[in-house]
Amino acid sequence: MRFAHVRSREAADAPRLITVHGEEYAFVDELFPGAPSTLEELIAGGDDLLARVRESADAGARHPLPGVTFASAVLAPPTILAVGLNYAAHSGELGLKTDAGPTVFVLWPNSLTAHEATTSWPRSLSEAVDYEAELGVIIGRAGRDVAEADALDHVWGYTVVNDITARNIQFSEAQWSRCKSFDGFTPTGPFVVTADEIPDPQDLHIWTVVDGHTVQDASTGQMVRSVATLIHKLSESATLLPGTLISTGSPGGAGYSRDPQIFLRDRSTVTVGIDGIGELTTHCRILD
Repeated sequence: MRFAHVRSREAADAPRLITVHGEEYAFVDELFPGAPSTLEELIAGGDDLLARVRESADAGARHPLPGVTFASAVLAPPTILAVGLNYAAHSGELGLKTDAGPTVFVLWPNSLTAHEATTSWPRSLSEAVDYEAELGVIIGRAGRDVAEADALDHVWGYTVVNDITARNIQFSEAQWSRCKSFDGFTPTGPFVVTADEIPDPQDLHIWTVVDGHTVQDASTGQMVRSVATLIHKLSESATLLPGTLISTGSPGGAGYSRDPQIFLRDRSTVTVGIDGIGELTTHCRILD
């Protein structure tokens, strides 16, 4: 199934969960009494609640999808874990070495934003803001020390993430959380696709288009560590909680490494996409 959060006229600014059917959608909280209104509530309800939503999917009133205002695909994950240097081409172009274990950092929740939203930042902080297309993995079942063979059983679904990065700050500080956690620097969505819709997360086309030019064009099969391996490694030291978002790294083609360099400009539009999941567009403004 395919889900998203939208902001409806009836609910003012409160995002509501929808189930998507082609070019139409239905509000999940209208399918039956007590139905969830957010993805986090749906995940917390486990397999039984998802099954009931599936069975009731045709019961809700349908509305046209074009023109809706999306919210972030995830609203309140218990944590956002980001993985760096997980594609050899990207680590090489940044002049950084892929370590024996995954490079992991945490993204701050204020960075979450939606498809077609505008992300802005002060020119005084950075004129070297970059794009990074990433596969987002949403955990559905808690797990500690999860075996790699069982790891995908803990995945609830997948989404698209743009891991926007202020490169000047990234290379001036020892840790990477702040440079990637400006307000609006983690667009997600617009859709979350349940795990059964993605038979192999290592066989997905992933790309980025900036101002009409394709700048990243790769496959998730090029990851240094697969989704299953990442879940195994991350769960060795801490329980992965339901709703956790894991951003799994970006392929080669970052603007920082290009000659000449390509950074996001005032009024740039960047779209990152993954086959089978969708396309995520962000509008950029630089504040003087």
